[in-house]
Amino acid sequence: MTRPLPRWLLVVHWALILNFLVNMIYGSYQLFVVLAPEGGAVGPLWGAAASLPFEQLVARRLYAIEVWVSTAGLAVYLGLTEVLPRRLPPRS
Repeated sequence: MTRPLPRWLLVVHWALILNFLVNMIYGSYQLFVVLAPEGGAVGPLWGAAASLPFEQLVARRLYAIEVWVSTAGLAVYLGLTEVLPRRLPPRS
């Protein structure tokens, strides 16, 4: 039988999860709304990528990398803290 986690550890656990989620939402907002091309629709660039200024294109790529790193970090963190312990056999 496993003991429940201390309250402070649960707070840290949820703070990490919320931090990943907020970072993903903020990065997506910057990527698809703030740095959208002038007069273009919100979303992927498709053909408008060729007409974007270099600085804006680089800024979009950096935010996209930030979102991917946050997504991968959240997936790894949840895999190690939530999924893996449930798949391991119980300790005696």
